[in-house]
Amino acid sequence: MRSSAGNNSTLGAALRWGAVGCAVGVLIAVLPSCKVGPNYERPAMDVPATYKSATTAPTTEAAARLAPDWWKLFGDPTLNQLECTAVENNQNVQAAMARVLEARATANITKSQFYPTITANPTYTRSRSSGNLSTSTYNGTQSHTRNDFRVPIDLTYEVDVWGRVRRAYDQSKAQLQASADDFQVVLQTLESDVAQNYFNLRSFDAQYDIVSQNVADYNRQVELLQTQYKAGVVGNLDVLQAEALRDTALSKQEDLKRLRDDAEHALAVLLGEPPAKLSIPVEPFAIQPPVVPGGFPADLLRRRPDVAEAEQFLIAANANVGVQTANFYPVFTITGSAGFESADLHHLLDWESHIWTFAPNVSAPLFEGGKLVSNLELAKQQYNESVANYRQAVLTAFQDVEDALSDLHHYAIEAHAVDVAVNSSSEYLRLSNIQFKNGIINYLTVIDAERTLLNNQLTAAQVSNDRLISSVLLMKAMGGGWDSRDPASSQPAIPHDDQVAATRP
Repeated sequence: MRSSAGNNSTLGAALRWGAVGCAVGVLIAVLPSCKVGPNYERPAMDVPATYKSATTAPTTEAAARLAPDWWKLFGDPTLNQLECTAVENNQNVQAAMARVLEARATANITKSQFYPTITANPTYTRSRSSGNLSTSTYNGTQSHTRNDFRVPIDLTYEVDVWGRVRRAYDQSKAQLQASADDFQVVLQTLESDVAQNYFNLRSFDAQYDIVSQNVADYNRQVELLQTQYKAGVVGNLDVLQAEALRDTALSKQEDLKRLRDDAEHALAVLLGEPPAKLSIPVEPFAIQPPVVPGGFPADLLRRRPDVAEAEQFLIAANANVGVQTANFYPVFTITGSAGFESADLHHLLDWESHIWTFAPNVSAPLFEGGKLVSNLELAKQQYNESVANYRQAVLTAFQDVEDALSDLHHYAIEAHAVDVAVNSSSEYLRLSNIQFKNGIINYLTVIDAERTLLNNQLTAAQVSNDRLISSVLLMKAMGGGWDSRDPASSQPAIPHDDQVAATRP
């Protein structure tokens, strides 16, 4: 009989738990069918058909896509090595990587709300009741000591009826993607800064070489004038003027050395190294800027990581409006507990010792002093701010491309003009030396010709560098090897913490 009763009790408990499980399953499957709040739509933007500053027709989409290692277009092995080292060791890149991992952890924390919280809380209590209580249930008024062993497993679960958890997860996913896009922004900025500082350094090398050649010429002229002065052919004024011109050039040499050192120090920091450890050999070079594919203006919406990042912040703000909207609705939670309880440890796991509770709960906001309304208004205004930031990011992207295209166009014209000026000033100096030797003009004209030639040569070197820098800025403005097919759906891969160099989409 006892065994039969125990079996019936077991069967009844199983049926009760089965009914509870079915009810919970139906509740979980049916209730979370709606998601309050607005669905995201990308803001409309007036995208121009062409770039105003473009001098040629846009290239095809396939040709316009820059490779991730775009700096190889310049054909400089030293620059290639510097770029690779910077990507591996730069501290800003490491910090951006950490921000991605932080956002990933935050998204996983939010994702955990989709699942029930289950905890085990085993307890043991030994207590003694008073013998002086008339309500004592143990032998009248006699005291009693008892044990209480409990092994419960507690469950808490919020049924996401209105989509609050799903909207919060959408928000955290967008923030995660924004951090991945920010990583690409940091990476592009680093690669651009390395190229710009390297070209500045090489420009200082070229300018130093120009000044050094002029200093050598000035020294020969000073020696010649000193000899002529001793012979009474020229006056001391001519010697002083030649020495002043040479000393000015020597001063320019030292200034170029200082600027080169600063550029080298900046490169070292970009490479994640102390400035004292980096030493780049002097190597004057002349390189023409490569042809950079122009692409189409609409491409910037998927080729600029800063634009994609701004849109992800917009998506996150839109999801937050949904979260704040869901806070107006009741919250459905399920709490339950099951386990064993016994006064005797040896019988703790017997079926007769099992215990359980099941408690669905509903919590509805009735009055919060305007807090919910204010939170929703705050979320809406943050969304409006994100819309403005997104549109500004797009406009800034167009400006960057227009600036770089315009600079390249005008620097090319300026480079041609300054080359002509160098040739003219070289001829001016040659004729001035001839006329001075024949006594037709004084030495002041020769000095003016030499100064003009030096200034034009230095200007030519600077314009050449400006053209290279503008090419780098155009590559960065065009997206520089980063390309998301559709920022609203297909996103670039989120970088792994142990593979910095393989983080591009």
